[in-house]
Amino acid sequence: MTLRALLGASVSLTLAGGVMAETITIATVNNGDMIRMQGYTEDFTAKTGHTVEWVTLEENVLRERVTTDITTKGGQFDIMTIGMYETPIWGKNGWLVPLNDLSADYDVADILPAMSGGLSYDGTLYAAPFYGESSMVMYRTDLMAKAGLEMPAAPTWEFIREAAAKMTDRAADINGICLRGKAGWGEGGAFITAMSNSFGARWFDEEWKPTFDSEAWANTLNFFKGMMDESGPAGYATNGFNENLSLFQQGKCGMWIDATVAASFVTNPKDSAVADSVGFALAPDNGLGKRSNWLWAWALAIPAGTQKEAAAKQFIEWATSKGYIEMVAAKEGWANVPPGARSSLYANPEYQKVPFAQMTLDSILSANPNAPTVDPVPYVGVQFAAIPEFAGIATDVSQEFSNAYAGQQTVEEALAKAQAIATEAMEAAGY
Repeated sequence: MTLRALLGASVSLTLAGGVMAETITIATVNNGDMIRMQGYTEDFTAKTGHTVEWVTLEENVLRERVTTDITTKGGQFDIMTIGMYETPIWGKNGWLVPLNDLSADYDVADILPAMSGGLSYDGTLYAAPFYGESSMVMYRTDLMAKAGLEMPAAPTWEFIREAAAKMTDRAADINGICLRGKAGWGEGGAFITAMSNSFGARWFDEEWKPTFDSEAWANTLNFFKGMMDESGPAGYATNGFNENLSLFQQGKCGMWIDATVAASFVTNPKDSAVADSVGFALAPDNGLGKRSNWLWAWALAIPAGTQKEAAAKQFIEWATSKGYIEMVAAKEGWANVPPGARSSLYANPEYQKVPFAQMTLDSILSANPNAPTVDPVPYVGVQFAAIPEFAGIATDVSQEFSNAYAGQQTVEEALAKAQAIATEAMEAAGY
């Protein structure tokens, strides 16, 4: 029986009282699109009879919880929200249920190749993208004009620093730029890694030796810290995605370089005080041929061993479908649908009217996880290295960087500690 037929049978039997409906437990991140999805859960329940229990967590906590659960076979969750780092590794290990039997109506081929490729192992899809993203510059057009500057479509880091300084107005509580400094491999660690690519840095050389003792890494961190000390918000060392989103929506940031998915939130007049004065540009480069944008998807995956696989697949089909996108568009407008996952969305004339749609797609398509750096590297991944050891190493390294941003140690001390942490871990792992 196909999944489509199974879904239909499940609905009819549940409504007839012949089958007990399932309750599935989903772990997810506390980002806006995921919160929005929870508000539509009644539609899923009405169509299938299944109910959903949500475990909604801050990004770093989510990663810790789902990693612990999957590696220990804890069985707490029937669906996990994970990304491009975890999916191929966990799929290879047999920890996830293959999504190779989704219905014809679901149209797997419509998923953007950049997303399906990053969520597959050996040609098999192991997680379905709820939304996909790269990163880009979001900026206040009014403050840029007041500073006497015009944002290029493809800015350099030097321009960004100059503009940030000119837009900063401490008396008015306006910071020229807001960026992630928060520790965590997927928080501040992701941002500084993507930024470092444009400065010619890399995590490991072709012999898997860490390179934090390089001039390129020193240039990256010194530039970041110098710019943020000049023009960033107080306490930026502890700010992540959600903190910077809030600052931007309150009108306290001239520029924010972060996930393209944030565009719908900073331009939504219900939530953003500056919704009518936001522009977009590609993430900055440094003249070396690499921009500082990443590639990511928040995706839904099913841990192997769940007793509710059929219901979990029904939820994934519902939440990541064309129909879900159309439902959100009908209720909240095309600007608020989950972006970056499906080709058909970007072919839709209505979505093409959304001011950030093309820049989001251009940013996604310009990220190359197979050649993320100026010099060759042995790993895949733009803002991460797709090896099992990376998450632990990068979490510790990003903490040292955050300590430097906060003035608790120098950049040189942070990089020396990062080199020692990474070297010890890689040698212990046999690289």
